[in-house]
Amino acid sequence: MGAETGKLIPVTDSSGSVIAGEWLLAAESVHRQLRPQLPDDYRFAMERVFAGGGRMVVLTDAQKVLGLAVWRVFADTFSGLKFYVDDLVIDEASRSLGAGHKLVTWLEQEARTLGAGSITLDSGTQRTRAHRFYFREGFVITSFNFKKQLS
Repeated sequence: MGAETGKLIPVTDSSGSVIAGEWLLAAESVHRQLRPQLPDDYRFAMERVFAGGGRMVVLTDAQKVLGLAVWRVFADTFSGLKFYVDDLVIDEASRSLGAGHKLVTWLEQEARTLGAGSITLDSGTQRTRAHRFYFREGFVITSFNFKKQLS
């Protein structure tokens, strides 16, 4: 995939309303490559994420979804204005062809536009292929993420 191919389509507007429902539904199979645990009612689950501040963009070749990103912007005591990427996934068949770079470049511009000074994301320790990609894109490891299951 060259820089001239692939179109970025916002699925939500700045308030979190779905503005491209057909692309939201088309993104489900790609999104499940990263998040197989998403509930069966994908649209309802994503609308709940959007109501909580999440936003979504898809990268498409006009026929299918090549990749997607879900992100949010919020203020915290450490970063000030934080641009956090919940999910960044490229369809397995489209990896290592430039789709990920195109999405990261778009996320960087969106973060700048919204006034954030950096982009933050978490990545499971087992995702070594994704980590190599993040390092190539200029991301660095700045902290550990700790989790305690409550049930």
